[in-house]
Amino acid sequence: MLYTCPSCAAINRIPADKQNQQGQCGKCKQALFNSQPSELNDADFQRFIDKNELPVLVDFWAEWCGPCKMMAPIFKDVCGDMQHQLRFAKVDTEKAQLVSQRYAIRSIPTLILFKGGKEVDRLAGALPAPQLKQWIATALQKA
Repeated sequence: MLYTCPSCAAINRIPADKQNQQGQCGKCKQALFNSQPSELNDADFQRFIDKNELPVLVDFWAEWCGPCKMMAPIFKDVCGDMQHQLRFAKVDTEKAQLVSQRYAIRSIPTLILFKGGKEVDRLAGALPAPQLKQWIATALQKA
């Protein structure tokens, strides 16, 4: 299983039978599963979604967005609960305008689930944790 380090973006290989264990990056020695969404920008976005064998859920947000601020702690909590099932990442649409334009982000927050670098499903708007987990489960079935 290929897994991109949330700290240094190095690609790590994790045996399938050890995927649910806490591991550390072979390059920077930081935790691979740290219960935190990875912050992505225009430069590292494509590598991150292409080089993870787990599905990647990306939250497109902006600092000025009220619903985005409301959604941030929910997204982080769900990341902690589900970090071994899929990767979580955040993209600030103000700082990563090329990625935001490429994926036609028109409203925020927008969540996009990627598998193998390709978009699987998308949702616009903030959700409470139970509904977010339900949407993720449905989206993962499509992946």
